[in-house]
Amino acid sequence: MTGEKYITEFKETVRGYYPVSDKAFHQLKDLIKFKTIKKDEILLDIGQISKQLYFICKGAVIAYFVDEQGNTYNKNIFLEKQFAGSKVSALLKIPSKFTLQAIEDSLLISLDYRRYKELIYSNEELINFYIAYLEKNWVIDKEQREISIVMEDATERYEKLLAANPGIDQRIPLQHIASHLGITPTQLSRIRKSLKKNSPTQPM
Repeated sequence: MTGEKYITEFKETVRGYYPVSDKAFHQLKDLIKFKTIKKDEILLDIGQISKQLYFICKGAVIAYFVDEQGNTYNKNIFLEKQFAGSKVSALLKIPSKFTLQAIEDSLLISLDYRRYKELIYSNEELINFYIAYLEKNWVIDKEQREISIVMEDATERYEKLLAANPGIDQRIPLQHIASHLGITPTQLSRIRKSLKKNSPTQPM
């Protein structure tokens, strides 16, 4: 029953982008494999070629990269009902520029990227889903985040993150959240203290 629950959530997420038919989804479902990973386990390391696309059923995964000086930067945080992976690496068959790592014990749906792409290009409904997904995540959301970094202060960005992902500050280590927001942990600590002071009933 647990597997069926997560397949249903996967189906609902796919249909949130495009209303694929049961027949089309069944073809996609045939590619599904469940994968359990422990906290701190690496899914994709820098330098590896990505061959899998993941859907987060339960848990949390981060994508991060390290510069030449050894500084770590959080590229993204993936939570339940989100897709994770390096599409650039998978598409171009080149080494990944970032690492994917679980920061909680997690249950994932894993899709072989080559078979996934072959299926998508053979099915009009699934290619419409794929286009809608790319537009939402790699055009609309990406542009909004780029504008947010320039036009909004760190407090606004943090409040938006909390609104979009309730409870994320209770789950994800604050250094990852700070890096994701483009600020230091010290800056985030000050923001959290300020918000707590101004809103005593807000959980921090």
